[in-house]
Amino acid sequence: MKIDTPRAESAAASLSRQRVGRLTAMVKTARPRQWTKNLLVFAAPLAGESLGKGSSIRDASAAFAAFVLASSAVYFVNDVIDADKDMAHPVKRYRPIAVGQLGKAHALGASAICALAALAAGPLIGAPGLTLVIGIYLCLSMLYSLRLKQVPIVELLLVASGFTLRALGGALATHVPPSGWFLTVCSLGALLVAVAKRLCELQLLGPEKTRHRPVLRFYSPRGLRLAQRAIMAAMLLAYVFWALGDRTDRMRAWHLASVVPLAAALVRFDWLAARPTAKPVEDLISRDVPMLWCEAAWLALFVAGL
Repeated sequence: MKIDTPRAESAAASLSRQRVGRLTAMVKTARPRQWTKNLLVFAAPLAGESLGKGSSIRDASAAFAAFVLASSAVYFVNDVIDADKDMAHPVKRYRPIAVGQLGKAHALGASAICALAALAAGPLIGAPGLTLVIGIYLCLSMLYSLRLKQVPIVELLLVASGFTLRALGGALATHVPPSGWFLTVCSLGALLVAVAKRLCELQLLGPEKTRHRPVLRFYSPRGLRLAQRAIMAAMLLAYVFWALGDRTDRMRAWHLASVVPLAAALVRFDWLAARPTAKPVEDLISRDVPMLWCEAAWLALFVAGL
């Protein structure tokens, strides 16, 4: 029996390309650009002055990896649920599931693997609290994707809770008791970002807003701007109270000084979020040069006070 070697090699090459294409589509669906938000797990050990001591870096890194996996699991499910809507969206229509580069069955399989791997991080580092937080994060995120993203206000609180749970997960992974003011600042900062995301979407989608995200019909630009500024004021106040609780005068002075660049960053953020733009809110934080200078100044003063 004669074997058609060129045809067999061509079939093997085609299969290899399909696998590479599927893997590439999976990585893209997992949103690598969004993984930076998982750096919040380092906030508690940094603020608690434990980062670098004992196994804190290892444990915080494990928490970071766990949240990367958990958030990726959520993105896979979310894109499967929203595939039809995404196909009509000006930006989201290029997502792999929406364009057919990644099948829904493969996406759900990848989601299950990522979720199980994320839950395993806690037992591996001896931090059952991390597993609990990851489980809560996955449950809330799935409820959000399935139903609660259509409920006004509640959906904002759920988006913000994801950031707070990251900070709490980092604290539990490194065995650092987080202060109440620390969690309050993280929660208000997360809520500020969630409100800004909806404001940016209102400006980007215009008359098509309810078609792409039905909950937007309950919001107005003026209402979101007022909420954004109220949250900014509350966040700054909570940060001041956190700084006043420092153990020494030197720490207190540095952290109170860091209020100035933090306030400047928030004012800049408020101005950027109000402009009509097609950029996601994450880019306003990470790609605007004046914002980056404010963030760098805040970080320098914050670290100096540790």
